[in-house]
Amino acid sequence: QVQLVESGGGLVQAGGSLRLSCAASGRTFSSYAMGWFRQAPGKEREFVAGINWSGGRTYYADSVKGRFTISRDNAKNTVYLQMNSLKPEDTAVYYCAAQRRPNYSATYYHDGAYDYWGQGTQVTVSS
Repeated sequence: QVQLVESGGGLVQAGGSLRLSCAASGRTFSSYAMGWFRQAPGKEREFVAGINWSGGRTYYADSVKGRFTISRDNAKNTVYLQMNSLKPEDTAVYYCAAQRRPNYSATYYHDGAYDYWGQGTQVTVSS
C-alpha cells in the first residue's frame, strides 16, 4: 500500500503563495495517479488538481486554473501543489490522494476513485 504525508500548509495573506508537498512511501509511486482535494468547514470535500503517472497530463478545478500548479517528481516519490494568488476562499484542509493508474480521465475528479489519502494540511488565507 501507499502512505501519504502532506506538508507546507500555513497562514498566508491574500495574494500570497504556498507550496504543498506530498511525500509517498513505497516503490510503486510512479504507477499511481495523484490528486489534491480540499475541504473547508461546513463544506464537502472538493477536487483541486490531478496529475497522471508520468506528470504529462494535469487536471484542475475551474476555481484554481491559472493560480495553482500540480507537479510530481517520481524519483523523490513526491507530488507538489504550487498555490499562487491565494484568496480567502482557498482556506481549507488540503489532502493528497493516490489511485492506481486510471483508464479514464474523468476518474481524476472523483474522490471515490482514489485508494489512499494523507492526513491533510491546513491552509489559511487571511484578507
